[in-house]
Amino acid sequence: MKSYLKTFTKGIIKENPVFFSLLGMCPTLALSNSAWNAVGLGVATMFVLTCSNMIISLLKNIIPSQVRIPCFITIIAGFTTFTSLLLKALLPDLYNELGIFLSLIAVNCIIFARAEIFAKKNNVFNSALDGLGTGLGFALALFIMGTIREILGAGTWFGLTLPELSEPMVIFIMPAGGFFALGFVIAAVNKFMKKRPHNISCDNCPHKGMCRRGEGD
Repeated sequence: MKSYLKTFTKGIIKENPVFFSLLGMCPTLALSNSAWNAVGLGVATMFVLTCSNMIISLLKNIIPSQVRIPCFITIIAGFTTFTSLLLKALLPDLYNELGIFLSLIAVNCIIFARAEIFAKKNNVFNSALDGLGTGLGFALALFIMGTIREILGAGTWFGLTLPELSEPMVIFIMPAGGFFALGFVIAAVNKFMKKRPHNISCDNCPHKGMCRRGEGD
C-alpha cells in the first residue's frame, strides 16, 4: 500500500512535471492566462495520460520494441482525439478556448515520458496511479499559474470579478507575464520543498545506468 501511495503522490509535488522537471512548458505558459482554461487543459491531459499509461502497460509485452514509439504515439493520439470530441460535444466553449492546444496533448512530452519511463515497465494498476498522480500534478501547476495570472492580470477568478483589485496588471495575462509568474512559482515551490529543481528520483530514469549521480562526484 505504501508503494502504491508513493507512486501516486510523487508526481503531484515531489516530481511535479512542471515545477521540477520543467516539462510541458508550452501549454503551461500559453493557456494559464485564466483559471478555467488551465483546469480544462489539466483535466483533459490527466485523462489522456492515465488512459494511455494503462493501455501501454497492458500491451507492453505485445508491442515489438522496434515500433514501440509509433505505437505509443498512436495510442496517445487516439485518446487525445476522443477527449477532443468529448469536449466539443459537452463543453463547446471550453473546446474553442483551448483550440489547437487540445490537439497538441498528443505530443505532450509529459505523456510520452511517462509511457517510456514508467508504463512500459510496470503493471496496469501502477501505471494508472502514475498517470493519475502525474496528471494531477500537471493540472495543479496549471491551476496555480492560471489563478495567479487571472487574478493579477484581469482582476477576475473563473470569470468572477474581484472588486478588491481595482487596477489589474495586464502584463500577467500576456506572454511575458507567464514567464514572470512561472519563475516566481517555481522559486516558491522549491523554497518550500527545500530542494533544487533537478533533485528528482532516479529510480525510473532510462539513463540511470549512464548517469554519474550517486557515484560520489
